[in-house]
Amino acid sequence: MKLRVPHIRYTLSFAIWLGIQLTLQAADTLRVEGGKISGISSSDGRINIYKGIPFAAPPVGDLRWKAPQPVKKWSGVLACDKFGASPVQGEPAPFSMWSAEFLIPKTPINEDCLYLNVWTEKSGKPVGKKPVLVWIYGGGFVSGGAGCAIYDGEATAKKGVVFVSINYRVGALGFFAHPELTKESGKNASGNYGLMDQITALKWVKKNISQFGGDPDNVTIAGQSAGSMSVNCLVVSPQAKGLFNKAIAESGAGFGRNYPSLKQAEDAGLQAGQKLNATSLAALRKVPAEDILKNVTAYRGPIVDGLVLPDDITAIYQAEKQNPVTLLTGWNQNENAVSKPKTATEFQAQYNQQYGPTAQTFFQYYPAQTDEQAAHSQNELARDISFGLQNYSWAVAQAQQNKGAYVYRFTRKLPATGIYANYGAFHTGEVAYAYDNLRFIDRSLRPLNETDDQLANLMSAYWVNFVKTGNPNGTGLPQWPAFNPNAPQIMLLGDEVKAGPLTEQPALDFLIQQASKR
Repeated sequence: MKLRVPHIRYTLSFAIWLGIQLTLQAADTLRVEGGKISGISSSDGRINIYKGIPFAAPPVGDLRWKAPQPVKKWSGVLACDKFGASPVQGEPAPFSMWSAEFLIPKTPINEDCLYLNVWTEKSGKPVGKKPVLVWIYGGGFVSGGAGCAIYDGEATAKKGVVFVSINYRVGALGFFAHPELTKESGKNASGNYGLMDQITALKWVKKNISQFGGDPDNVTIAGQSAGSMSVNCLVVSPQAKGLFNKAIAESGAGFGRNYPSLKQAEDAGLQAGQKLNATSLAALRKVPAEDILKNVTAYRGPIVDGLVLPDDITAIYQAEKQNPVTLLTGWNQNENAVSKPKTATEFQAQYNQQYGPTAQTFFQYYPAQTDEQAAHSQNELARDISFGLQNYSWAVAQAQQNKGAYVYRFTRKLPATGIYANYGAFHTGEVAYAYDNLRFIDRSLRPLNETDDQLANLMSAYWVNFVKTGNPNGTGLPQWPAFNPNAPQIMLLGDEVKAGPLTEQPALDFLIQQASKR
């Protein structure tokens, strides 16, 4: 059940956000694909900010469920001073551990959503090209948007990085296959429109980012949750070749995930059309977006379509057909907490039946002698299955091919009050630290302290160093060892920042081994 909080709490952090926006001044006018744009400057005048830059034509009408089309040219100077609309999704409202600063603005939300945003340092004289970071949001492939407060790029830009955040289509408008769409494409594929949006945005960056002082040949793609899974898909997609050279993947990957085949997705698309009484593609394109959002709920992300995603991600890595990147990846201590754990007896019965002769080994890693112990093990298992396995598997694949990987565990239990007090180092909790955006956290709900500020300083320094060089290490930072699956050391990011062993490695290896037998 989703928890709700009073509306005043929803608006508090955005009052801070709005106050910052009201102090901004005009930024330089630039020419990009489509025409001239103007932006705004940060309150201290150091950063030029361009919000709501169109990178493709609006995907509406006959362009619904089509690959992104070229941006429509405009005359004059386009004012890029506010975020474009978030993609079609349910109205945002705080729930579970996610307060307002973790959510998109309430408006605007509509199909015309293909916009991106750029933060870059002002400079009165020519400077060298800056590294570029392209941020891809999470939201389970059914929600999210670049306008979320904790995705702000100003702090990262002040550290010498051109920060870009992008929108992409989500839900049934972003991931929908149908035999008519497959035929219409001319490429015998359909479904991955959200991923196509991301690739089109990266192509825009390649063509235009030098106008903002960025280096088109030094681009890092970064994302969290579904954004991290997107990063994994882009790394293995031949359609994204040459658009980036580094990847940051926070709590999410596609290793071990069974994305549907094109045929499975097409069949689901036909069923959706029958439910909507729209059995042709032309009829489907006329269905209001609100009706699609309400009635088509089976689409949860990427499809192995043979084009954008040509095969299972693990298989692509095994064949070494992925795009070359250096990887920074990890997950959080309290991902995917179980709200109603089973008793010890119930937990034992479930996994004795599932694992049979190997259950004894399973219970060495996830013991269940008491209800309390069983509850703890269920939380550990939920974390390891939902995110640990995927990001660990990716790091192992990288390291085995000598591609370079750095792995972290975010362990800081965010201080919190009321209904937010018991979530610990929760899913998405690390984002505001990694991009130095604690100023957007509502401290009436989360009374952050000096430890949090210090952690944000360290984490953002690691992230920026990685974006610049492919190595997170730098002067004054605790040493972060490269990942070695034979003796795995990871960076523990919490009350103390230090390298330490991946203690769950035997459990993760066991789960991978068991999954391979199915």
